Amino acid sequence: MKAVIPAAGLGTRFLPATKAVPKELLPVQGLPVIQQVVEEALAVDGVDGVVIVNSHDKPAIERHFAADDELEQTLIGRGKDSLASSVRHASELPVSFVYQDEAKGLGHAVLQAAPQTDEDPFLILLGDYFVPGHDMCRRMKAVSDEHNGASVIAVAAVPADQVSRYGIIAGDCITEGDPEQPGSVWRISGLVEKPAPEDAPSHLFIVGRYLLSPRIMDLLATQGPGAGNEIQLTDAMVRLLESEEMYALVVDVDEGRDTGTPAAWAGVCARAALEDPATREAFIEALGGAADLIR
Repeated sequence: MKAVIPAAGLGTRFLPATKAVPKELLPVQGLPVIQQVVEEALAVDGVDGVVIVNSHDKPAIERHFAADDELEQTLIGRGKDSLASSVRHASELPVSFVYQDEAKGLGHAVLQAAPQTDEDPFLILLGDYFVPGHDMCRRMKAVSDEHNGASVIAVAAVPADQVSRYGIIAGDCITEGDPEQPGSVWRISGLVEKPAPEDAPSHLFIVGRYLLSPRIMDLLATQGPGAGNEIQLTDAMVRLLESEEMYALVVDVDEGRDTGTPAAWAGVCARAALEDPATREAFIEALGGAADLIR
């Protein structure tokens, strides 16, 4: 099974920084976000490779995952063996690349990976969102296995006054207890993009993790433009529901780390520095007078 990571976007929210550095390479505790996503995908049993959907304008992503013997030897020569090992580790990850050089939407990006997915179910992990515990996709696969290999997406609860910002699921909870409690499983009957609060069929939004049937690639190949005149993955998923079952696993919104905006990325970096005993005190000291805001 393959995992697909769309990473061809321009990162306009981070300009001018992303003119030279792809946002996917922005680090959290020294490790680029996209490598954290790759390692999250590879932690799922059965995943034997990751396909990154890149743009030819972002070769730095490929350089990050390429071998660099000269750099390794320089680091070893300076006694920095652990750094050399980390550089080597990135190049040993089973990563391949396909390209999306026109901004035609998430669905179009995913479609570029079709030749690499071997007509098998596959994961999609958005490249600006990672899960430190590496457990979300594993739990999604377990739900899929329990339902004959059906498609599964991760969802989380959002306040009622915020549903109009997200894609919201419709359906029925098939597990006992609070239907919005993490761990609950829903059978999906529909997907509604950015509904008005009074029209929302639930308060559960898609958080950027998908385990989809290979049928979705056939549907994307014939999917017409939707919102923003782009090929929308959600539109193809709605069509998939006409012929196949689809489920949703409710997760804790706090389980993942969204780095899609400058403020969100800064918050994720700060949180990671505070959570790591090796950096917590030095980070607080570096904040100076602003440290009072978090103590």
